[in-house]
Amino acid sequence: MAKPRYRTRVVDTQIQRALRGAGAVVVEGSKACGKTTTAEQIAASKVWLDRDTRLRTVGLADPKTLVDGPAARLIDEWQLVPEVWNAVRAAVDVRGKPGQFILTESATPAEDASRHSGAMRFVRVTMRPMSLFESGQSTGAVSLAALWDGQVPPPSTNAGSLEGVAESACRGGWPGLLGIDLDLALDLNRSYLRTIAAADIVTVDGVRRDPRKVEALLGALGRNTGTYVSNRTLQTDSAAFGQPVDPATVTTYLDALERLWVLAPQHAWGGHMRSNAPARKAPKRHLADPSLAAAAMGAAPVDLLDDHQAFGQVFETLAFRDLSVYAEASGSAIRAFQDAKGNEIDAVVVRGTRWAGFEVKLRANRAGIDNAAAKLLAIAARMTSRPRFLAILTGDGPTYCRADGVHVVSVTELGP
Repeated sequence: MAKPRYRTRVVDTQIQRALRGAGAVVVEGSKACGKTTTAEQIAASKVWLDRDTRLRTVGLADPKTLVDGPAARLIDEWQLVPEVWNAVRAAVDVRGKPGQFILTESATPAEDASRHSGAMRFVRVTMRPMSLFESGQSTGAVSLAALWDGQVPPPSTNAGSLEGVAESACRGGWPGLLGIDLDLALDLNRSYLRTIAAADIVTVDGVRRDPRKVEALLGALGRNTGTYVSNRTLQTDSAAFGQPVDPATVTTYLDALERLWVLAPQHAWGGHMRSNAPARKAPKRHLADPSLAAAAMGAAPVDLLDDHQAFGQVFETLAFRDLSVYAEASGSAIRAFQDAKGNEIDAVVVRGTRWAGFEVKLRANRAGIDNAAAKLLAIAARMTSRPRFLAILTGDGPTYCRADGVHVVSVTELGP
């Protein structure tokens, strides 16, 4: 069988740029998001620690044996032999050249006082599951970078459909699931969560956790994806999935899931408010891909179409994933803003002291769009700095610029 054609990823250029300046690049992200395949396109030699127990045994005995080979040398899942980090750092120092190593990481290992920080030698690049643009489900006609630069995209009537968005959200951005039967993809996403709960979560720190409680917490996270959910609510909601989790356990489980890149927090942005009203500091919580939220709830596309509240939350996680992919390509980050009165911006693109705001609306009905635009404009008026742009990201609407300057963009038109 012919090897599938490699699908270009937005992060490709980030990795290549980092290799031109750093001795080693660490590509971090959830399992199955495509880190290894992407790194293989660049690497001249490779070591797969997750596939070869012999190599792990040799590496644990003498990690220096893993670093010899043409550059850039890929060391896949380096955290399985944590000692290799210092060996790579030493090799970078000796060689004195950029672009020597690519390390991939699906679990952030526990802190180790003997491990060098890697400062000025290692650059970290986060890789997420595929955006709609990368999977071919968005035209990319509306560039986030172009919006940032003040360009006004031409109007388009190529609106997405809620049915299509529901299927994209439930299938997810996993390269291995593109093109396969949808029901099989849904089964594999549920299996992914079971594997996380039963096996992968142990690899973070060696602590064995009750898989039933981990699955219950994942169910609660799925139900609350894209929201400012508290630990107490997660504790309560986990009981609905059969296994109540006590408060201390919730905290440690959340930390482990974040270190596995399964939980993706959308950190708060302090903003530049003229008033002294404090901004929320707690992050929104998302699962790493909308498909995991759907799988955690046991939802198929038809279920999302029947429950627009749940669909809206899953869509916000899809929007966060895609906006993060596009923003990180140009050195920006996606944050969330909410003030003490509950006024919020769903997604804030932040680069240094500059910002832009997105409201996320599943349905592109007139009243909803008008309300979202008014809210964006009102919050922007209270800021000390003007936004680069304001936009509303929709699931089923056309793309155009309103008379008040707020852009309305279909998620199936957005790209980097």
